[in-house]
Amino acid sequence: MKQYNYFTLRERPEIKIDAAEWFHNKWGVPAEAYLECMDAYLSGETEYGWYLCTDGEKIVGGLGVIENDFHDRKDLFPNVCAVYTEEDHRGKGIAGNLLNMAVEDMRAKGISPVYLVTDHTGFYERYGWEFLCMVQGDGEPDMTRMYIHK
Repeated sequence: MKQYNYFTLRERPEIKIDAAEWFHNKWGVPAEAYLECMDAYLSGETEYGWYLCTDGEKIVGGLGVIENDFHDRKDLFPNVCAVYTEEDHRGKGIAGNLLNMAVEDMRAKGISPVYLVTDHTGFYERYGWEFLCMVQGDGEPDMTRMYIHK
């Protein structure tokens, strides 16, 4: 059975650059945007964190919590963003563990509920998320699904 390591970026700040590049390569958002959010978290400017999973030293899963994940409902915050698990590590509970870790960390800091936008149906519900409404993504032609975790 493979042993994965789960941690917050505050627990391993030395991988910040690698983490920002990893997220950039998955989502196409500039690494500088990730670094800006990560620096705010690491400096204590925000409690919105970054959560990672490694297999050895290789990042195989991750997600962040940010103010707004590029949508028109600025009143629904914070948002889980950039949820990703490497394809060859999917189906092993990594995303679910990271989601639960983020929700519990936010709750422990008095931050609840938490939101996320996704096109997926059926996945997030397994981890206690509920469909809330449709939102308009910035520059997107179609509406997308907004979920809430209370």
